Amino acid sequence: MLDTTFLIEICSQYGLPVTAEQAQSLDLYASMLVEWNGKMNLTAITEPRDMVVKHFLDSLLLLKAVELPQEASIIDVGTGAGFPSVPVKVLRPDLKLNLLDSLNKRLVFLQELCGALGLCAQFTHARAEDGGKDKKYREKYDFACARAVASLRNLSEYCLPFVKVGGTFIALKGAEWEEELAEAKNAIGTMGGKVDGVEKFTLPDQSRRAIILIKKISQTPPQFPRTVAKMTKKPII
Repeated sequence: MLDTTFLIEICSQYGLPVTAEQAQSLDLYASMLVEWNGKMNLTAITEPRDMVVKHFLDSLLLLKAVELPQEASIIDVGTGAGFPSVPVKVLRPDLKLNLLDSLNKRLVFLQELCGALGLCAQFTHARAEDGGKDKKYREKYDFACARAVASLRNLSEYCLPFVKVGGTFIALKGAEWEEELAEAKNAIGTMGGKVDGVEKFTLPDQSRRAIILIKKISQTPPQFPRTVAKMTKKPII
């Protein structure tokens, strides 16, 4: 389905070496995504070249923004169709990955996908605000990541509770990242986080991306994360 030569070349331009075998895995990913998209709403992006740029390259830029140690643990919060973490796992199969989503049928797709790709992962059916309070997951991960889930203010409350002190929350954001970051500053601090850097990229279609790195410097207070209703009614400003 994908032009794997184009995939390899585009990733190489961004300093992301992708082998022919890995490109074939991403091609299978794209095919399965389009097939399953006919059964459920997984993605609005189905044109092959758009998928290469807006799904796979966009996700793999995470590896340019942050160094992930061997066998680091990472939870993808609100993973949806598996972005960004499943493409990252294709290139870094050593990572210990947990895919968390509130919709079980998405996890069914991801289980089938990971099985077809030969990837080992954990699958957690939960809302982020529930998972973040569960002792099995709270402050257990070296990294948490999220892409296109919610505003950074809410994302910080969802994701930082999963991260160990000393770990990092990785937020993949679009062109409006500066406004979101300014709005999220107090929420990040309240959750025990501190902005550690922002890596900026421009995709081949000229759309702007930013990967915001938030270090966990202290434990998240036990009352967080709150429900969506409480976040909406009483945002941390």
